[in-house]
Amino acid sequence: MDTGPTWDDGSVPYLVAAVVAAFAALAGWLARPLTPDPAERRELADAVNAVDRELAANLELTTMFDQTKQAVTLENGEFVRYSATLARHAGPAAAAVAKLYDQMSFAESAMVRRGPANSLRAEDRMIIEGWEGDAREAQRSLRATLEARPLRGWAALSARLHGRFARR
Repeated sequence: MDTGPTWDDGSVPYLVAAVVAAFAALAGWLARPLTPDPAERRELADAVNAVDRELAANLELTTMFDQTKQAVTLENGEFVRYSATLARHAGPAAAAVAKLYDQMSFAESAMVRRGPANSLRAEDRMIIEGWEGDAREAQRSLRATLEARPLRGWAALSARLHGRFARR
């Protein structure tokens, strides 16, 4: 009686090796560096540059307030215009900037409040100076998003698979 090939005839290790090599090749292909789309990169750069300029102008206005003690109205038009783009492409930096712009009205209110002889209360000064520090930190984090390297390895693989299934 003749029997067919068995698992121990020597061909199975080659089959297992071929399957493992195929999975390794697939994982390697999916883990290759994930470069951003040039149009998305340009859109992010425009948004970051506009909000960065607006934050610089707001910091200049708070410096003028420090010198003159005259209340100023801080700008928020560029952030409103580009907030969706930042949220989509800048992640944590966008959250920090959104929090900063949420606190903007508190800083403006602190500039308006006055004590005796047109003095500024210590609590209000802390609010204004805290906002200035947060604005500088937000500027640094926004600029850092433009210097981000392409995703590699596991992060690229995860982003590719997440993007693939999110589109369906």
